[in-house]
Amino acid sequence: MAGTTGTTGAGGATGAADGRERPIVIVGASLGGAKAAEALREAGYRGGIVLVGEEHERPYERPPLSKGYLLGKESREKIYVHPPQWYAEHDVTLRLGTAVAAIDPAGHTITLADDGRVEYAKLLLTTGSVPRRLPVPGADQDGVLYLRQVEDSDRIKAALRPGARIAVIGAGWIGLEVAAAARTAGAEVTVLEAMELPLLRVLGREVAQVFADLHRDHGVDLRFGVQVSELTGTDGTVSGVRLGDGTEVAADAVVIGIGISPATGLAEAAGLEVDNGIKTDRQLRTSDPDVYAAGDVANAFHPLFARHIRVEHWANALNQPQTAARAMLGQPDAVYDRVPYFFTDAEWTPRHPNEPVASRDKLSMEYLGYVEPDGYDRVVFRGDVKANEFVAFWLSGGRVLAGMNMNIWDVTDPIRELIVSKRVVDADRLADPNVPLGEV
Repeated sequence: MAGTTGTTGAGGATGAADGRERPIVIVGASLGGAKAAEALREAGYRGGIVLVGEEHERPYERPPLSKGYLLGKESREKIYVHPPQWYAEHDVTLRLGTAVAAIDPAGHTITLADDGRVEYAKLLLTTGSVPRRLPVPGADQDGVLYLRQVEDSDRIKAALRPGARIAVIGAGWIGLEVAAAARTAGAEVTVLEAMELPLLRVLGREVAQVFADLHRDHGVDLRFGVQVSELTGTDGTVSGVRLGDGTEVAADAVVIGIGISPATGLAEAAGLEVDNGIKTDRQLRTSDPDVYAAGDVANAFHPLFARHIRVEHWANALNQPQTAARAMLGQPDAVYDRVPYFFTDAEWTPRHPNEPVASRDKLSMEYLGYVEPDGYDRVVFRGDVKANEFVAFWLSGGRVLAGMNMNIWDVTDPIRELIVSKRVVDADRLADPNVPLGEV
């Protein structure tokens, strides 16, 4: 492992007291943190880099935790961003299992939980987010599971046994992906959601209904408009979910997926501007000129939308650090203006024995764009919705705000162009699969 340039042990002096240049410090040994370190080296930066993370695992990607890794299709080694030797080879000091207690912007110092201190020249916060906890009695029992870290995925995987009764609270992306994985594993699945449809605030009623139909079609018991009042149990282990109307749903395990909150505690205590995440400019610079933020935690000003947006998806954690790295190195053209992107995939056992997997038995989706709830006035479908092979477009005033391709590939570039151009389109031509998207 690399040395500890710019760092000290408990109670020691600040790291740059020996006259060496202060390092760039990254708080959050996540995908975003690892990619930032990589981008700094690729940009030619030769100074010190210190990457600090609370988890004991080296940086890894989170999408497999609810997809391939959860299903046992991807090995643990596949989830890591870099092999273990990469950090030493690129002179990156990796401090794992290390919590940061405070940031002192005036002193350009972070304080570690063991009272050690690290000076920085520039600081990047990639602290990500934390799952929202379910605030009902019984939520602290064994068998109540959340999904954020790799150990969480391991615990959920162990619960997904043939015939097991799995209750999923929350029909967002995580909840639906876990539900699909559970059905693939042969478990009985009940999804409990307070809204009328899954992903309603994200996709709107028209497309949310498609997801509801798809999951029901593969044996998921979807219950909408319900309130959870209590998690029941025996001897400290969960045994079911009691709803507001008194109905009880038996469960051998309960997976909570009711959203995430940006991990802004350090930033807020340091006096940085926080509003639904750490607010940044288009270069991902916070209200302090030497502190930057990227990934789930960043509420960044987006030039295309002329507003601040916070995106909780993998692509931001992958791509924003490149902009942050270049901006920290003083490159004025470093602006984050990528169109938000998200993907999900799931596959079920074919409904009829000895049949190949058909489009209705899989969900491979890419989503580009950004739409506020009720921020669109029309959804246009292109393709066969019933066969689960289509593209959906969200429009406002005739302009494409977002597009989602389901089991159809090689269309993200023209979808992106439609969004970025902001031109008014002919909805009939947009819906016609015989008209190339580039000619709409």
